[in-house]
Amino acid sequence: MKFTIPQNYDSKTLREIFQELTLPKKDLHLLNMSKEISINGEISKFTTKVYAGDAVYIPTPDEKSNYLPSYRYAQIYYEDDDIAVIMKPKGVKTHPNDLKESNTLMNHVIYTIDSDYVEPIHRLDQETVGLLIVAKNPIMKKILDKMLEENKIERIYKAHVHSLLPIKPQTIDMPIGKDKFHPNRRRISTTGQRAITHIIDSEMIEENVCELDLKLDTGRTHQIRVHLAEIGHPVIGDPLYGNSTLRQLKLNSHQIEFTHPLTQEHISVSLDDK
Repeated sequence: MKFTIPQNYDSKTLREIFQELTLPKKDLHLLNMSKEISINGEISKFTTKVYAGDAVYIPTPDEKSNYLPSYRYAQIYYEDDDIAVIMKPKGVKTHPNDLKESNTLMNHVIYTIDSDYVEPIHRLDQETVGLLIVAKNPIMKKILDKMLEENKIERIYKAHVHSLLPIKPQTIDMPIGKDKFHPNRRRISTTGQRAITHIIDSEMIEENVCELDLKLDTGRTHQIRVHLAEIGHPVIGDPLYGNSTLRQLKLNSHQIEFTHPLTQEHISVSLDDK
């Protein structure tokens, strides 16, 4: 990993910076022992103090992803040395369930991006279109995983539902578990995992059709679909939780925003960008 120290990290040691980024102790120890760290081209220790503008190189573990290349290009909306934001098309799985599979988004990503390591930070349902974050090295994967867990990555979804009037902003805090009567469904369950969905805005886009802007605090399987169905507004085109006979799910991962953990830049990526 190569990056320039931003003002926020001025006068801190590299160890202090990566501790702030909640890198696991094992990885901190390995970096502490590393002889490959450099600051402004000179071999340095992990405990060395750095200053704004310093050019830093941090070695990353030599791990490779196991995805077969699909020989199809993924659509990249944002990319730097450590992170990419990819657009997942409708009907494409996020990742393979079997290593022999070669027609998922991650198979397209491993073919498109010049990195042997590419791993998703979250996943999207197969019928959901939209943006997904990919880490390009194992250290960044662990940092982004923690950021997602701590709600430091904002994911805005758009969904179309049937409604006579705009739906008021609200928070849906209902636990979700597996439906024991249907292998592919989830349901509201007191014994399920906590799931929180915020309806942050809505507008009528045509007669009886309302577009919702939604923000997730958690990422349970089918979370938005289950929650909206539970409040009486299933996503249009959802055959699993609504009454649609067509698989034309009107749901997309529309926008992703976060502070880049290394550069401290504000990253905002939207489907409207292309």
